Amino acid sequence: MSAIELFINAFHQSLNDGSLVKCTLSKSVISTPETPKNVFIRSVLLKKGLHAAFNFRFTNRDEVKNFTSGETATVLRSLLGETFLHATLLTTSRDLALQIRPGGDARLSENAPSHTQVPAPAHDREKKRLLDPAAPWLHMLGITSASGEVLAQSHDKWRQINKYLEIIGALLRETQLPPDAHIADMGSGKGYLTFALYDYMRNFLGMTPHITGIELRQTLVDTCNSSARESGFDGLSFAAQNISEYTPGRLDMLIALHACDTATDLALAAGIRNKARIIVAAPCCHKQIRRDMTPKNEMVPLLRHGILEERQAEILTDGIRALLLESEGYQTKVFEFISAEHTAKNVMITAVLGKTGRQKRQKALDEVKAIKESYGIRVHELEKLLGSE
Repeated sequence: MSAIELFINAFHQSLNDGSLVKCTLSKSVISTPETPKNVFIRSVLLKKGLHAAFNFRFTNRDEVKNFTSGETATVLRSLLGETFLHATLLTTSRDLALQIRPGGDARLSENAPSHTQVPAPAHDREKKRLLDPAAPWLHMLGITSASGEVLAQSHDKWRQINKYLEIIGALLRETQLPPDAHIADMGSGKGYLTFALYDYMRNFLGMTPHITGIELRQTLVDTCNSSARESGFDGLSFAAQNISEYTPGRLDMLIALHACDTATDLALAAGIRNKARIIVAAPCCHKQIRRDMTPKNEMVPLLRHGILEERQAEILTDGIRALLLESEGYQTKVFEFISAEHTAKNVMITAVLGKTGRQKRQKALDEVKAIKESYGIRVHELEKLLGSE
């Protein structure tokens, strides 16, 4: 199969499986006012379903044409080599670059993905927002005014909520949950993101989820339960209990955002034990590994500096968490997330339960062992909770 056909097939697959970030066609063969200089392609949701939006950029105007998944191959074949000699395809799994010589020879190269999330595939994002700012719960929790305007002091929180829902949306396109998905949000705090998730799943996705927020502070639990009742969110509830005490009968998705230190490990272990299809964690505090870490490698001179030691402990803690999730059959991603209020912690780990072979699982455990030996770590808390140390 030619490099051009491989590129077209990769584009078609990414469009259909929801991993497409964007595609760009460039280096036009013909330079006339009636020939586009570039083409930018993204996925869009129309009333007739998923399409690819081709934005043809001319010298003084843009033209957008929408094509079905089945039409894209024909359109791309008519453009690649005939009008454009370069093309890039960015997906959440890999980046592809296609270079075509004037004679017709083509070369395709592949690199690691430069993006970990896809933009929401919406044709008119203002008309089809992930959340309605006029939702009563947003006002109850102090994010919007009575008229539905986002308060000046809450703009960062509003952006965080929408970014969070974009990430969740991408995960749900990748791994479909049952309409009545059972979800636990460990360490739900004031409930901003818990409410947002319920609203998004029920009113944007049309699901009937059952979401439980787990939070130690009874006053926050009482406030959130009251707001949920007033909002008519029958499937949303909050419970005052320790993460380690939560024993769900069924768990489709587990969320743990900024649970402190080993509380993140308790939450991850609960998700793994209950075979949650999706796990989302934004860890906070990394005291356990920093306390136990006694490096035995070339990093010793650098880690004499406290700030570097702290950052290395964070990398090791979350890196080992991702590997342990992989050893349990999850496909993981670690990336930057918008930081929560009053904290600079902004790493997110997502894990999707898949069909990971025994060899890959063992490889992850071997890598954990090697890292521990190199840094003098006796045991990682999640490793201990899973009984795999």
